[in-house]
Amino acid sequence: MGARDEFILDSYSATVTRVAHTASAAVAHIKVRKAAQRGNAASHGSGSGFLFTPDGFSLTNAHVVEGATELRAAFADGTESIARLVGLDASTDIAVLRIESHPGAFLPLGSSATLQPGQLAVAVGNPLGFDFTVTAGIVSALGRSLPARGGRMIEDVIQTDVALNPGNSGGPLLDSAAQVIGVNTAVIPSAQGLSFAVAIDTARWVAGELMRHGAVRRGKLGVQCAAVALPRRWVRENEWPVATGVRVVEVVAGSAAARDGLRSGDILIGCDGIPLAQLSDLLKRLAGEGYGRPLLLKLLRPVAGTLTPFYITVSPAG
Repeated sequence: MGARDEFILDSYSATVTRVAHTASAAVAHIKVRKAAQRGNAASHGSGSGFLFTPDGFSLTNAHVVEGATELRAAFADGTESIARLVGLDASTDIAVLRIESHPGAFLPLGSSATLQPGQLAVAVGNPLGFDFTVTAGIVSALGRSLPARGGRMIEDVIQTDVALNPGNSGGPLLDSAAQVIGVNTAVIPSAQGLSFAVAIDTARWVAGELMRHGAVRRGKLGVQCAAVALPRRWVRENEWPVATGVRVVEVVAGSAAARDGLRSGDILIGCDGIPLAQLSDLLKRLAGEGYGRPLLLKLLRPVAGTLTPFYITVSPAG
């Protein structure tokens, strides 16, 4: 190994060490107790979480805490405290806890919008009960989808090769600046080097909804959709800022979409003046500030072999 290789290795090690040192104080071992069911004894489980505000709010996975009768959070400095569930969203596998007694350290939330494949990714968590374990790797791919409860898909998922195991769920995925870029959520046991995290931009939005309302409020259009590439010529001629849209695959009979005139084959490209590049963009417009009010959709509709722009106002069901 040459001197340059040693320098690169030392720089990598120094970065991972610094991130781990910064993050560890804010990472919690979430201890879960669930009630007895169908004659079985009460069960215990565990996962990870992390403080993201100075006043004790913590992010974790919904599947870690769902159904819990008691939650406790333990930190590296020996602090252990009762945790209260603020709210959870099974559709994105995100939950927010409020921890009564905590060290005071918290992790800044970064942005997943600017991530690039190949970037350093560091995870801190409690795999298989081994507290405050650090693993590192790279961002392998972006924009993945994972199935969630209720038939929904978690969109904009980050794929990494960071080694994760049961117990890592809910812990932070961090960049080289020790900012959170994702919430670790899933591994595929049969495949090495394949793990996933909910993008922090999604988690931040969900956390805001849970902290304000206790749940994510979503309007329902009554459509099945899929992302689709827009014709390059149309994008170029119209100077459209994104290259993808959301194709309506099916419109449910009697739904808000059917009532207001959406058709199978329509390509949704904008909502209230904001481009729709992927399904998650539409879902966010149906929730949050867009919940409970009409939405102005811009779409491309095939007419006589030509994609023709239309505007339709829809009023999603609550």
